[in-house]
Amino acid sequence: MNREEMSRLAHAEHPIKSPLDDESVRQLLAHGAPRGDERVLDLGCGGGEWLLRALTAHPRLFAEGVDTSEDALRQAREAASRLGVRERLALHHEDAAQFRSAHSFDLVFSVGAAHAFGGLLPTLAAARTHLAPGGRVLIGDGFWEREPSQEAIEMLGDFADLATTLDHVAADGWTPVHGHVSTRRELDDYEWSCWGSLASWALDHPDHPDSPQVLETAAARRTEWLRVYRDTWGFVTLVLRRTAD
Repeated sequence: MNREEMSRLAHAEHPIKSPLDDESVRQLLAHGAPRGDERVLDLGCGGGEWLLRALTAHPRLFAEGVDTSEDALRQAREAASRLGVRERLALHHEDAAQFRSAHSFDLVFSVGAAHAFGGLLPTLAAARTHLAPGGRVLIGDGFWEREPSQEAIEMLGDFADLATTLDHVAADGWTPVHGHVSTRRELDDYEWSCWGSLASWALDHPDHPDSPQVLETAAARRTEWLRVYRDTWGFVTLVLRRTAD
């Protein structure tokens, strides 16, 4: 089974592909799009869950999403049609790092997708090129809550601690106007959901040729979480404005 299909199964019960619960997402969207009539862009939108929630909450908002996965974009189109928001959503099948638009955006999303740009600051640099004056960026990425093991760094990446992460953001010309640090419950719920969904699929499809692989992957990822990074890794989501606009 390829990685994209594995991810789809893992996130079946947690379509926000980050450790955030529904209320946290709602509050972040409220701070990111305070007027409700913004034009928004998601760089690396996947199945478009952030955009769909924004469009559903704000009937005057228009949205665009960019992703390299045609299957994920198809899912986003189908969901938008079911929700009655398809006419206000444009989707682009291309590399988010290379995407260019004729107009700017009031809000740019990139949550849990910094790896596609090479890190947090390169992601902000990409978002900056699309941002209208006075606009906002809603960005989420990991940080180290405690000193990580070398194994954790090799597995997840070389993050900074939370204070240093915010220092880097500020030095890059951004001011946080809202933020959310995922709680232990959100972090654990996300991991249980992902690896539990994978395991459930495998147990429900014992005759499928990929079932042993999927079950093995679920067990391996659960063990990595519990033994390697559960006590050290955190996730922060920020709403940012440019300090000098």
